[in-house]
Amino acid sequence: MTEQDILELAERFMAAIQAGDAEAVRACYAPDAKIWHNNDGLEQTVDQNLKVLAWFARKLPNRNYRVLSREALKDGFVQQHVLEATLPSGQAWAMPACVVVRMKGGRVTRLDEYLDSAHAAALAGI
Repeated sequence: MTEQDILELAERFMAAIQAGDAEAVRACYAPDAKIWHNNDGLEQTVDQNLKVLAWFARKLPNRNYRVLSREALKDGFVQQHVLEATLPSGQAWAMPACVVVRMKGGRVTRLDEYLDSAHAAALAGI
């Protein structure tokens, strides 16, 4: 994959997540992709990850992934962003995050996401 191919896939992937389009997100993932988060240390399957993304879309319909930086790697990309949303209470909320994404054959094979657990804790009750 060229750097341009990687960055175009990164843009499609993030746009699909932003839109809450599960099938478009699935199309970006390799079928056996693994998704890991630092806050629980567990690996998710694609199906498990799509359930979490659907929950976010339901609970935080007014959300935005503000990309601070994105850099192509030889086999993926690294991105720093802030997930901004309005909580059901009406309160503004934001969570800084960083993802390291590995790709093969034009699809995401692994995503390691580093979240600020203090900010994630605010979502426990919604």
